[in-house]
Amino acid sequence: LKHYDWCLFFWQLAIEKILKGIVTKKGLAAPPIHNLYKLAKIAQIPVDEKNKEMLNEITTFNIEARYDDYKFSFYKKATPEYTKKWIKNCQAVYLWLQKFI
Repeated sequence: LKHYDWCLFFWQLAIEKILKGIVTKKGLAAPPIHNLYKLAKIAQIPVDEKNKEMLNEITTFNIEARYDDYKFSFYKKATPEYTKKWIKNCQAVYLWLQKFI
């Protein structure tokens, strides 16, 4: 079926969950949002420009996979090459965030 879009969607969820875990570990309430950069700021994680850009792009994987208006365009965007690149980026972000747990 080649639904690479779902692979990226699940990576977004994993990163969202680790960020919300960091937020709650600090004694704060994790808000019901999907914006990864905003969650990182709430978690008081210092974010450089490169990581900010990656968090913002990864955030789109949730919105584009979840909402009908965006699903087909995201499906087309998630080529094998694009997905492979972003899997590596997501892995790097996830490992970086683990340092804050």
